[in-house]
Amino acid sequence: MGVTYWLTNVRLETGYRRENGVVTGTEASLFHILVKDGKFARIVPATEKLTDGILQKDAKGLLALPSFVEKHVHLDKTLLGEPWRAVIPVSNIIERCEIEKRTLPGLPTTTQERAENLLEILSSYGSTHVRTHVDIYPEVGISNLESVKAALATYADRVTHEIVAFPQHGLLRTDAKALLHEALRQGATHVGGVDPANVDGDIEESLHQMMELAVEANAGVDLHLHDPGHLGTYTMKRLAAMTVDAGWQGRVAISHAFALGDIPVQEAEEMATILREAGITIITSVPFSRVIPPVQLLHQNGVDVAVGCDNIFDTWQPYGNGDVLERLWRLAERNRWLDELSLSQSLRFITGGKTTLDANGTQLWPAQGEDASLILVDATCSAEAIARRADRHAVFFKGTLASGQVEEVNV
Repeated sequence: MGVTYWLTNVRLETGYRRENGVVTGTEASLFHILVKDGKFARIVPATEKLTDGILQKDAKGLLALPSFVEKHVHLDKTLLGEPWRAVIPVSNIIERCEIEKRTLPGLPTTTQERAENLLEILSSYGSTHVRTHVDIYPEVGISNLESVKAALATYADRVTHEIVAFPQHGLLRTDAKALLHEALRQGATHVGGVDPANVDGDIEESLHQMMELAVEANAGVDLHLHDPGHLGTYTMKRLAAMTVDAGWQGRVAISHAFALGDIPVQEAEEMATILREAGITIITSVPFSRVIPPVQLLHQNGVDVAVGCDNIFDTWQPYGNGDVLERLWRLAERNRWLDELSLSQSLRFITGGKTTLDANGTQLWPAQGEDASLILVDATCSAEAIARRADRHAVFFKGTLASGQVEEVNV
């Protein structure tokens, strides 16, 4: 049973201001929120005087937003906690993997320590759910999985998680099927894959083994797909067909999916229909260096889209700070979402689909009975929070303060 308290003077979005049918701003008011057993129990206007003697924590007019979902990260790859090291140039993904394979085992810090360093940062920026990929390959077996599970256990009071058993070096290329099976038995929740054509060299067999493992273990699927153009879309079509055949709709994701940004709009719309009917989610890290999927087109056509940070200071790249709100800011800028409505509605891409208001201005969040996982930010509205990457003053995970500070008030 969690602590019961009032979170007072919380700014919540209540609707949009419109002029001639155009959204010109966001309406917001102050409220008191009763948190009980980790959930929102009551929400009352801040004008209501609280006389029940329950503990109060003063939000001081900060805006509340749903906490974030980090949908794509590699806890086992990060070098956080290690001294700076430059990324070594390579010609292809296989060379990059070989460098990583040589580097990580020789570091003085452990995989668990580095993963915990990254979890601390993710939590501080507002992520309360993490999907992490964990490399599984013959040289390390499932040791990365064991280390990441230990790190996640340390942060169990701050984040929930999913773990993708990820054959970074190729499912077929390293004959990793048995290892992935063991990883799923030992706690991985998803099966991963990477570039069935260019890494594994056999689209059909690579996808078949991945789906077979998922169905056998009753697990989800998350495929890294970097392949461009029609090679990439062909792979997506085959995965979509296998997903439908297995009845796995809603349980499959494709990370990166760069090919969707390479093709003409009409073809992208056709692909969106295929992905929607197969219930496949597209996850993007919004890299500057590649064409990215047409997020707005996909969303408008009913495809679930999510954003994640992906690599964060590792042997692949020296960038990344663990702030998924910054990634959303990057996505918004690339898509020229300049107006209030576009910005505020884009929040869904980093919150597991949650927005505070629907497009008509009806309040959707917070709702009574929902988990009290939220972020207090220094902004007047969600659009401002996204556009200005607002400072996060406090992060709550199921009612418990996970990061930051909130002043308690004597009653």
